[in-house]
Amino acid sequence: MSNNAISVEGVGKSFRLHRSGTRTVKSMALDILRRPGSGRKDFWALKDVSFKVPCGETLGIIGANGAGKSTLLSLLAGTKVPTTGRIEAKGTISSLLELGAGFHPDLTGRENVFLCGAIMGLTRRQMKERFDAIVSFAGLDEFIDQPVKHYSSGMYVRLGFAVAVEVDPDILLIDEVLAVGDVEFQRKCIDKMKAFREQGKTMLIISHDLGTIQRISDRILFLDEGTVQGIGDPDSVVSNYKSMARSKSVGGLDRVWGTGEVSLERVEFLAGDGSPTDTFSSGSGLLAKIFYKANMRVEDPVFGFSLADSEGRLIYGNNTQIEKFAIPSIEGEGTITLHLGELPMAAGTYLFSFSVHSADHRTNYHRLDNCFPIAVESTSSFEGVCFIPSRWEMGGTTSDKGEDNGPA
Repeated sequence: MSNNAISVEGVGKSFRLHRSGTRTVKSMALDILRRPGSGRKDFWALKDVSFKVPCGETLGIIGANGAGKSTLLSLLAGTKVPTTGRIEAKGTISSLLELGAGFHPDLTGRENVFLCGAIMGLTRRQMKERFDAIVSFAGLDEFIDQPVKHYSSGMYVRLGFAVAVEVDPDILLIDEVLAVGDVEFQRKCIDKMKAFREQGKTMLIISHDLGTIQRISDRILFLDEGTVQGIGDPDSVVSNYKSMARSKSVGGLDRVWGTGEVSLERVEFLAGDGSPTDTFSSGSGLLAKIFYKANMRVEDPVFGFSLADSEGRLIYGNNTQIEKFAIPSIEGEGTITLHLGELPMAAGTYLFSFSVHSADHRTNYHRLDNCFPIAVESTSSFEGVCFIPSRWEMGGTTSDKGEDNGPA
């Protein structure tokens, strides 16, 4: 017998988008007379999504806005129906999908608690047994008999989360709404989630707080434009997500051009220990392994690189000719590796460009401008882009006792 709490197979969700603007009776009648579907188009929020969640697992779900995360949880909760594929869930499901979902604004907090319980299939007696715990967790003793339309967004979230967890479900679905709560309430929520994990409950959680979701998830599912981009180890999936987000954030600055005698096939970034990465610490070294293909014998090629900030402003550039590293000729496939010493930059996203051109600079065989974003992390505090060692001295006293404060 399957030990999966949730099975999602080939699920897709389509929404019909109609033409915007003011529509007259005449225009609607003409649309009917035209070919079927005229005046509207289908938008696929999810496309061929498949994954399984074992019982007792906490699965984090990440992705940019519009990736399909909330739509997926709505399908799992049963508030939406998939267009294609099928979903199977084992056990009772409780969800907190959006602010105030399931609450009637004119009813009091007390009345809404019992209403939510009834919607989840619990009897009034069962909800009475849980009521005090719900109110205590939400911290709304003084306001529970006030209409919820007078509640703040934080009060909505606290009551909604308290109801969702205190009904003791087998599967708990939580959307980003936890970000609305204050720090103390977030701590209570995380403690409650840990207790759920210890009880063997299954949880699916959406969050843009990558640090928190890495800590509390067993695995992470990465969605982008409605498709699964990865599922697995939290650290590696989050790293892939950050890398893709960086690439999208600098879109429009990249440019590829050249005459084609030589092509730069790909570039691999490596840490000082040789492990692949695109995230580096300020003060650490970097290796860039450049794979090229010369379609003919090329004499005296020059390989170069430049580094720019996230706006495309040049920080530094160099090449094999400047460094007097002679390359007599190249032909066929090969590699050349760039070694950089201590990166002096502040925290942020930076753009690498790579090129190969003739020794007289008249022929650019291939240029990849601003095509390779990397991230630099730093705990140092200073103004500008690059760290320059400095110290202050006054009356024989120095700011650092004679030692430069390098990048962290």
